[in-house]
Amino acid sequence: MALYYEKLVRPALFRTDPERAHELAVGAMAALGWMPFACRLMEPWARAGGGRPVRAFGVVFPNPVGLAAGFDKNAVAWPAASALGFGHVEIGTVTARAQPGNPKPRLFRYPANEAVINRMGFNNGGAEAVARRLARQPGPGRRRIPLGINLGKSKAVDVARAPEDYLASFALLADHADYLVVNVSSPNTPGLRGLQEEAPLRELLSALTGANRARAALPGRRRVPLLLKIAPDLTFPQIDRILAVVADLGLDGLIATNTTLARPGPFASAEQAGGLSGAPLRARATEIVRYLARATEGRLPIIGEGGITDAESAAEKLDAGATLIQVYTGLIYRGPFFARDLARALADRRGNS
Repeated sequence: MALYYEKLVRPALFRTDPERAHELAVGAMAALGWMPFACRLMEPWARAGGGRPVRAFGVVFPNPVGLAAGFDKNAVAWPAASALGFGHVEIGTVTARAQPGNPKPRLFRYPANEAVINRMGFNNGGAEAVARRLARQPGPGRRRIPLGINLGKSKAVDVARAPEDYLASFALLADHADYLVVNVSSPNTPGLRGLQEEAPLRELLSALTGANRARAALPGRRRVPLLLKIAPDLTFPQIDRILAVVADLGLDGLIATNTTLARPGPFASAEQAGGLSGAPLRARATEIVRYLARATEGRLPIIGEGGITDAESAAEKLDAGATLIQVYTGLIYRGPFFARDLARALADRRGNS
């Protein structure tokens, strides 16, 4: 199946504008999701040999491989993910206000390096529209796989008002999430990465954890696991300060990492602005995962993301201390059943170790 994709399907897609190809992929996955009977037929094959379930922050994942935020921004395609072998999906990034994102073109492939540069800018229909859509779909406890929701800041909102902007999204989406992610690490929204600094991060996360506690006190409501997604371009002292805030406020996990502004090796002369993802990010993302695991002594679940293009790079993240992994750019280069192939390979590897 992977060979068929790489020899026939991928060349056709790669002759298409990258963003148009992305839209076609999302549309195809959404169409599969409209056929639940077909999904149920495919699921046993997709999950076979995928290993034992993984438990993290109180949520059970059928396998460790998830679809990262950025693919399904508006919660239209995720119902088919289990039929493709994914163990979870993270939708978004979702912002409180609908926004078109940055001007096009804003997505660029680098096939020779198995990489992508994007400056999408959180293009999405907004938290209210996503919440309405999720209300018509299976909710927590009734899904084939867990659903995470990645929250970002609306571009039109000043950074100083970020807490109220994230709180607006939280209020609309918390009921629909198996877990929530606070994204302060995209390089494509002006000023967003400044929210990783200790003082604004503490203010933002204090507001969200407080709202989460208050919500859990209401009848019939539950506390939603809250994770933080960080950038790969942070220094270790910066990470230490972030971890102090995370520990003080009792967050449930971390995602490492988002895309990078660095331009290693052949990308030194790349002219496109935006975040670099794919194989060139592999080493740095693993380094961050390893540092987080050691600094937290394994007490905090970590979702490893960045540069996962095969079973070896996936296992590398888990060996470094990740509990789960997520893929997106690798899916572009490996095809729709990449998650199934990874889950099987990881299960085989652990079975033989």
